[in-house]
Amino acid sequence: MTANLPMQSIEAVTAGLASVGYIASRQIATAVYLAEKIEKPILVEGPAGVGKTELAKALASWRGLQMIRMQCYEGLDEAKALYEWKYAKQLLYTQILKDKLGEVLGGAQTLTDALGRLHDFGDVFFSKEFVEPRPLLKALEQPEGCVLLVDEIDKSDAEFESLLLEILSDYQVTIPELGTISATVKPLVLLTSNGERDLSDALKRRCLHLHIGFPEQKLEERIVESRVPGAGETLRRQMVGFINQIRALDLKKLPSVSETIDWARVLVLLQASELDHQTVKDTLNVLLKYEADIETALPQVSGFVAKSGREGVFG
Repeated sequence: MTANLPMQSIEAVTAGLASVGYIASRQIATAVYLAEKIEKPILVEGPAGVGKTELAKALASWRGLQMIRMQCYEGLDEAKALYEWKYAKQLLYTQILKDKLGEVLGGAQTLTDALGRLHDFGDVFFSKEFVEPRPLLKALEQPEGCVLLVDEIDKSDAEFESLLLEILSDYQVTIPELGTISATVKPLVLLTSNGERDLSDALKRRCLHLHIGFPEQKLEERIVESRVPGAGETLRRQMVGFINQIRALDLKKLPSVSETIDWARVLVLLQASELDHQTVKDTLNVLLKYEADIETALPQVSGFVAKSGREGVFG
């Protein structure tokens, strides 16, 4: 557990993430290192399945911190993201106040005095005790810090981005009835985006930018080795080479790293030691998620398998 220890170097970040199974490029490790040093969130962009969410999970695991995830969607609002009042509890206390009204007002000599006592009692209904923290507020309240993942920010509305700005710049939120609540320990914040819409300049200014694309051959082989140790060196080289050729096709959805890992698990399950035409045809649906893409790729399978077997493509 390294939660209370600063990140010593970029190399230490690379090694730390690798220790929990996340094989990071130099670019990724640098962004994580700088984010802690200058206390800035990271906006992680790139296609689905390249390891954006996994980076947050690995960072939390390595640092020994809780990960708090805010999954974004259209229509997400303050009540779901930040806080809401415990209305049932307030209603219960209102009933108690009604039952005890005589005791509350006992001894009041004037109307002003009575109203003052009711006002003082009413303030209790909007105290911290009646706040139900949602992910954003919960992240600020963690006594040992945490990793806050704002996942798929591009799926939320522009109004939700505005809600985030105070948190991203000052690590605090303002609740009208309670005032400003600042982070006990500043969380490590990662926001992910699949690029479904453009994000505001205001949000981007508050973040370090990190783009995670498809990894180069050798790095992807290392990822497979880490996640699927049962896959032998020859199989790893051939399958990653094959996938790199598939990614050069005009497909609706290119296979990502998550599909690479799934395919490696399937091939190990089928006890394949190297690629062959029939096995690839039988398992192509693990890599490609649309029938049109499978039909596009099928005529190329034999040539791609042969090429990956001879050369390992870019390896």
